[in-house]
Amino acid sequence: MPSAVCGPATFRAPFAPPDEKLAAALLAEAGRRPAAEARIDARARRLVEAIRARATGLGGVEDFLHAYSLSTKEGLALMVLAEALLRVPDAATADRLIEDKLAAGRWLDDVKSTAVLVSASAWTLGIATRVIHPGETPHTILDAIVRRIGLPAMRAATRQAMRLVGAHFVLGRSIEEALDRARAHADLRYSFDMLGEGARSAADAEKYFAAYAGAIETIGAHAGNAAPPGRPGISVKLSALHPRYEAISRRRVLDELVPRVAELARLARARDLQFTIDAEEADRLELSLDVIAAVLGDCALAGWDGFGLAVQAYQKRALAVIDWIEAAAAATGRRLTVRLVKGAYWDSEIKRAQERGLPDYPVFTRKAMTDLCYMACVKRLLAARPALFPQFATHNALTVASIIEDAGGVEGFEFQRLHGMGEALYETLLAELPQAACRVYAPVGGHRDLLAYLVRRLLENGANSSFVAVAADASVPIEQILRRPESRIASLAAARNSNIPLPRDLYLPERRNSAGVEFGERESLEALLAEIRIGSKPAAAATLIGGVACGGAERQVLSPIDGRPIGTVREADAAMAAAAMRAAAVGFASWQAMPCAERARILERAAARLEADRGPLLALLQNEAGKTLD
Repeated sequence: MPSAVCGPATFRAPFAPPDEKLAAALLAEAGRRPAAEARIDARARRLVEAIRARATGLGGVEDFLHAYSLSTKEGLALMVLAEALLRVPDAATADRLIEDKLAAGRWLDDVKSTAVLVSASAWTLGIATRVIHPGETPHTILDAIVRRIGLPAMRAATRQAMRLVGAHFVLGRSIEEALDRARAHADLRYSFDMLGEGARSAADAEKYFAAYAGAIETIGAHAGNAAPPGRPGISVKLSALHPRYEAISRRRVLDELVPRVAELARLARARDLQFTIDAEEADRLELSLDVIAAVLGDCALAGWDGFGLAVQAYQKRALAVIDWIEAAAAATGRRLTVRLVKGAYWDSEIKRAQERGLPDYPVFTRKAMTDLCYMACVKRLLAARPALFPQFATHNALTVASIIEDAGGVEGFEFQRLHGMGEALYETLLAELPQAACRVYAPVGGHRDLLAYLVRRLLENGANSSFVAVAADASVPIEQILRRPESRIASLAAARNSNIPLPRDLYLPERRNSAGVEFGERESLEALLAEIRIGSKPAAAATLIGGVACGGAERQVLSPIDGRPIGTVREADAAMAAAAMRAAAVGFASWQAMPCAERARILERAAARLEADRGPLLALLQNEAGKTLD
């Protein structure tokens, strides 16, 4: 562990508070004076008009997302295809998948964009759709032409289309290639992100650590003489550096991961680079902040202002995280950078909460609430200058105009955009305000590492509610684009998406969802562990016949974990078995005669007892079978 100084306090905030409660607070501070709103409207309108005036539209991947949004069959097919191709085990499976997805799309129909990305992608995918005719499905027999050409040719065409998209999302396949491309845009700042979706083994973690360390050295060698915060930077995912990056492995993570992150941070400090910890899913937030707090306590990093982290506005704890970061900056006596993003794991966050049967969701279920929270975070970060250096990641013209208004200019912060996105927006902004700073978040990696990242970007920006989907669409009135998020929340009840039931209510009216535990919420995990400790008592098991315990030979039961005694069991004999069968026959007849509704109530009461007695039952499962908490 690195030598430590006084660090920030432990982060604590409700994991999934009600949307309605948060909406009341956010709406109360959302308003501005009419003159300020008018200035925002004017600037945002100029930006949107400039985007629409460009012959090639938004530029790069945004043109592709606009042409193939997730509201179209083609967009959905592409998203599914990208995700699935990452996971298919063999060429034959890929053949069948491509046959299925491309048969449903009309890639060459109604594509009017002149952007080279859209045209080239449509052409490439169009070849495959001409091989698989529009009426064909996986259930039809491929015709003679398909058999002659072969499905591998279609697979190659589809993968080429994916590479074309990837080339616009990834700055380079290696850090050297990315730096070469970045030199052509010396007016922009860069933060390089080594693609990777998390370590699954120690070997993975070693590979990613070496990639980060090598990238830091290479970036530093070509960083030039810009003064902070204009220096280039690197973004690091903690889950890429440890194969067990999860809350129930907290002690191990702190012991093994903190020294690694601190080592990378020291390398970045030696090169005076920006060093940013990327955001993870909600269940890892508290663990991430524990790791960050430990790294900030490293004496070797004292006085260094290049350390930062990302905050996701779609998480209900975003404002609490910013408060924690401000306190951390004060405790360590340094200026920290904060990258504010909307968030890229929404779908998995929703499904995880449903699978866990949580009381509520850790993220907002309506985009307007995320936008509202984003602007509240903007104000909180601007107010925290100079203790914090805000970095506002957005491709939304209204958000950009609102930030400039709330900041009183463009000093003391920077904008950020993804490589391949937001080009038209920020070219227009920098032409109007040359003193504004913009950093490009630039992924670096090969095609295989790209696909999972690409799916997140498609999900994040491909929905028809996103700015990307409407900015270049002349049929969408600019007034609609300039509509404030608070105006979309007509009442506190409207803060929640009515089409997304609470996790516990997912199966109503048929039944309630089973209640689980979010290990990533410290209070819930601590409460569960306390229940297990209290419930971990010697157990006695005996044969029950008609609800009455019967005698028998007693033997001791030992735990497979450490061999200690955990209880006793009384074995049944042949006479007990016969008596049990007779009792079961009587019971079965009684059960058959019972009304169905009463049987259901009995089963529901049994389920409720299982949940109520979870501590002793989990203790017994662990002691007797050696099971992990998962």
